[in-house]
Amino acid sequence: MQQEKPTFHITTYGCQMNKNDSERIAGLLSSLGFVFTEDESTADLNIINTCSVRQSAEERVYGAQKKYLIYKKTKPNMIVAVTGCMAGRDKARAFKKRLPATDLYFPTPDMVHLPKWIAELRPELVNTGSGLEDYLRIRPVRAPSVQAYVTIQTGCNKFCTYCVVPYARGLEKNRSVKDILDECRELATHGVFDLTLLGQTVNSYRASDPENFSKENPFQDHFAALLWEVNQLEGIHRIHWTATHPISMTDEVIEALTLPKQVNYLHLPVQSGNNEVLRRMNRKYTREQYLDVIQRVKQARPGIALGTDIIVGFPGETREQFNDTVSLYKEVDYDVSYHAQYSPRSGTLGVKLYPDDISKEEKRDRWDELQGIMEERTLEKNQAYQGSVLPVLFEKKEQGFLQGTTPELKIARIRSSDESLIGKLVNVKITKPSLWVLDGELADL
Repeated sequence: MQQEKPTFHITTYGCQMNKNDSERIAGLLSSLGFVFTEDESTADLNIINTCSVRQSAEERVYGAQKKYLIYKKTKPNMIVAVTGCMAGRDKARAFKKRLPATDLYFPTPDMVHLPKWIAELRPELVNTGSGLEDYLRIRPVRAPSVQAYVTIQTGCNKFCTYCVVPYARGLEKNRSVKDILDECRELATHGVFDLTLLGQTVNSYRASDPENFSKENPFQDHFAALLWEVNQLEGIHRIHWTATHPISMTDEVIEALTLPKQVNYLHLPVQSGNNEVLRRMNRKYTREQYLDVIQRVKQARPGIALGTDIIVGFPGETREQFNDTVSLYKEVDYDVSYHAQYSPRSGTLGVKLYPDDISKEEKRDRWDELQGIMEERTLEKNQAYQGSVLPVLFEKKEQGFLQGTTPELKIARIRSSDESLIGKLVNVKITKPSLWVLDGELADL
């Protein structure tokens, strides 16, 4: 009688890079003979890939331990593994004490040792190691889609005082040009034509093998050169990249925004519009330098949609300093902004240097004010699309609608049940633009 294959389930919290890491874990486990199951209560292996950006993300992991303890009552040999940024920054393993159901606890790069650890706990499931040293060389297993995320860099050297990434993921590590392009080509052969390149500060990418750039490549900046190379790939039609850092927006990176396959959107976190707050955040640029980058971006690609990240209530932020952020927001005229109320993270320089002296109520008030300004302006910008015909990449069917994104990465949808349009670029006439969604209908071709 043939033995059933072992099963695994992955729960992923956090950013797109975490999702891509989970795809690599799935690739590693699939190579060992595991199969994915939707039913986590019966899985032989449950993996929780964690985020550590905010305390609330970590609390969700602690809270979920109860259900795994319940699962283990009926399946006592279940393996529960916690990885990701939370495990990565927990050098003293203090958080591990609050994870009673957890058998394996490791930072993301150590996923290469997972086969050995599983074999130690349940040798009937695995009897081999991975043979790999670099987890970024594990082939991801992705759900069938015309879209894919490709990690080109992990870790960070910037050490912003509020951020756990350098502690959770280590210092910046860049993949080779060859490995990145090989992965992109393979994705194209499987029908992917929309790529998002991922890195903690993606535009600071530096190739370990610049000799693999084409001789006709016009760029010297390694990230701009990589974008040019991806633009040359047959089958790839749309390219996006995140997350950027203002100090790495060189003239050539800005010029690369004009490459033909680039989406008409740039996400450029500012975090604050006040120079003193930026200094205490260790952001390494001033308000004036950030605005200069924005001006050059707008000159290079007029009409580009802009997004940003902003932290309100950073320690010591006065009302006047917050007002500087408000004025910068209005001056840049963003299409969208993601706002966070400052959350102290253990182990960061911010916790060591600055007391969290802004009340929760004040943080909330500032968040509400900025959110209100954004929503008013975002609605105005979206209403300008009334009657426009936009190419939309349909991604899914939901509640009677086909939904996708425009070149500005705005959500658009049509009322339709024609699932053959999913994964295709289709012209849509916008008939009812609202705050977060552009409703429309198929345009006459």
